[in-house]
Amino acid sequence: MSERILNQPLGGNQMPRFAGPATMMRLPSATSAQGLDACFVGVPFDIGTSNRAGARFGPRAIRAESCLLRPYNMATRAAPFDSLQIADIGDVAINTFNAQKSIDIITDAYDEILRHDCTPLTMGGDHTIALPILRAMRKKYGPVGLVHIDAHADINDSMFGEKIAHGTPFRRAVEEGLLDGKRVAQIGLRGTGYTAEDFDWPRSQGFRVVPAEECWYKSLAPLMAEIRDQVGGGPVYLSIDIDGLDPSFAPGTGTPEIGGLTIWQALEIIRGCRGLNIIGGDLVEISPPYDLSGNTALVGANLLFEMLCVLPKVQYRA
Repeated sequence: MSERILNQPLGGNQMPRFAGPATMMRLPSATSAQGLDACFVGVPFDIGTSNRAGARFGPRAIRAESCLLRPYNMATRAAPFDSLQIADIGDVAINTFNAQKSIDIITDAYDEILRHDCTPLTMGGDHTIALPILRAMRKKYGPVGLVHIDAHADINDSMFGEKIAHGTPFRRAVEEGLLDGKRVAQIGLRGTGYTAEDFDWPRSQGFRVVPAEECWYKSLAPLMAEIRDQVGGGPVYLSIDIDGLDPSFAPGTGTPEIGGLTIWQALEIIRGCRGLNIIGGDLVEISPPYDLSGNTALVGANLLFEMLCVLPKVQYRA
């Protein structure tokens, strides 16, 4: 049998970075996850947004900025494109006018991705999308662990009377048995709230809650050693709301909060997930209308690449 030829991003010396395919990292596009080890997929959904809209444009903006990325991780020496068959499979065709129908469409799309034993890395979209993705994950893996970067716990019982919105996904996920509460860590929570329960409720479910104030002025490598011990031993999903970072690094988002994580702390968190059984991840809440320089989308593209680099089958160069 001939050796399998793996997809590679289009290089900057082959085609100028301002040209070429408008896919994630200028990878080949695919119509399904069949034959892929991992895929990038967009979910252009922001019907669940409560403040600034625009996250529906997030996948396109992330792809545009991702043309600056190269295939090797010079810091960690990860070589994902030498290890895995990866492509951009496009966007989930959500129903722009019906949130509930969109939720079902998203779950169905991820059922199909997971049927091919492909690991999805998702470009959002608002954080509502984590719920339908986790519904699909539970069918394949059972209740999963979670590493969650965010300014907000997203455990509201309802928003404007609605049970499904971008502030409710992880309460619904607990109620539906999608998460293993003892294997959940939420990092970067901060800001003002409505009640003390905003952060106490997840603790009562067994989550480890790490407020942003506990992250100030320090490396998060020691924290991640503790979190690996907590969430390991089973499948883990990685969910990153870009507002987990301080708005000085990522202003283009719907609900910014001061005093957040730095970019290098976000890198430490993701790189600290190496060795876990990562079965998927998302990067959500980039709102291009509020990202005039494109810097927030550039940060998102880089963090998605870092997530790719910690998938279990990725090889590292000596």
